Parts: sequence; structure tokens; C-alpha cells
Amino acid sequence: MQIRSRNCEIMTEKPKLYYFDGRGKMEPIRWLLAAAGVEFEEEYLETREQYEKLLQDGSLLFQQVPMVEIDGMKMVQTRAILSYIAGKHNLYGKDLKERAIIDMYVEGTTDLMGLILMFPFLSTEDKEKQLATIIEKATKRYFPVYEKVLKDHGQDFLVGNQFSWADVHLMEALLMVEEKSSNVLAEFPQLQAFKARISDIPTIKKFLEPGSQRKPVPDDKYVETVRRVLQMYHSVKAT
Repeated sequence: MQIRSRNCEIMTEKPKLYYFDGRGKMEPIRWLLAAAGVEFEEEYLETREQYEKLLQDGSLLFQQVPMVEIDGMKMVQTRAILSYIAGKHNLYGKDLKERAIIDMYVEGTTDLMGLILMFPFLSTEDKEKQLATIIEKATKRYFPVYEKVLKDHGQDFLVGNQFSWADVHLMEALLMVEEKSSNVLAEFPQLQAFKARISDIPTIKKFLEPGSQRKPVPDDKYVETVRRVLQMYHSVKAT
């Protein structure tokens, strides 16, 4: 439904996400929309023809997904989509300084999550190497940063003592790494407490419940679909 006035048009449709039926680069977008309490629809890419149609009608500005239809726009580039959602739903700090800090934290967690993103596409041998890399970088480079931030300021959230995109992104990263190593937070009490707090936020709690639009760990079917649709015939190497 659209509400029109003489000078403007307010889009009231639910955001529509175009991607595969799996996590990938769309999952942080699902997380952030869910955290903001925004309902959304999805169209899953299952065939090469679907992807080519999006290319032909000009929906994919840089010829790649994710793509999200939101507020009359067809947005691409994961970071741009996330920034827009965060800004629109008051998850991007109170001022420019807080926004910069949120950006730094998000970039850090994105780097860590990137190591996990391609994990399903690796060979068995490379998966073993990548798993070791993921755990090492999580526990030596990234988690200590957030542990110290939370300990130093003694607040419930990472930035400005209010729930933000940075918290959502870190929560997603924590769970992703825990899926690879269940005791990875053993030496990080602040992060354990943070995880418990964020899990109890109503919108996050709902998203973590069975039956939500949160996607499971990628399986062979997901990998096969992505390879077929994107024509990924080359092998992926460990980082």
C-alpha cells in the first residue's frame, strides 16, 4: 500500500530482499532489520534465469547481489544497505563521533565474519586451515578488543550506552564463531554477559527463535545453488 500526498510519496511496503536461501552477505541485513523490528519479504535466487532477469532489468547496479528494495530504492552493496537501515531506525549513534566508532567496530566484525563467509565453499583440507585461522583471529585479534571496550566503560552496549548496529553485528559474529568452536568465549566474560543481554532484547530474542527468517549454517545445497546461479566454477582458497 502507498500513501500519497501532493508533494511526496511515502513507501509503506515491506523491504524485499533478493538473495539465496542462505546466509551469505544478506544475513547481516536480515539481522539488522529484525533488530529494528522491521518485517521483510524475500525472493530467493534459485536459477541462473532469475539472476539474469535482475541484471537485464537494471536492478543490480554493480551486477551483484544482495539487493534490497526499500523506500522506493533498489539498493545494492551490503555496507550501503546496512548504513541506511541503521540510520533510519536509530541504530547509528547520537552524533558523528559515535557513528565513526560504530563504523570501526562494524568493520572489525565484518573482517572476522568474512573469514567464515567463504568457509562452506572451501575444500575439506582448506576448511581445516581456515577453521584454525578463524579461531586464532577471533580470540587474539577481535574478541579482546570488544572485551576491553565493554570492561573499560562498564556499559551494556558498545557505543554511547545505547543499542546500535555495532551490537547487532557483534552478536551475529559471536554466534557464528561459536558455531565453529562452542567454547570460544570461555576466556571472555564480558562478551559472555554481552551475548546474554543482547539475546534478551525482544526483537533479537524473536529472531533467534525457531521459525524466524534467520538462516541456518550453510549446507551443501546452498553451496551448490550459489555456484550454479553465479556460475562459480573456480575453486575457493583459504584466506
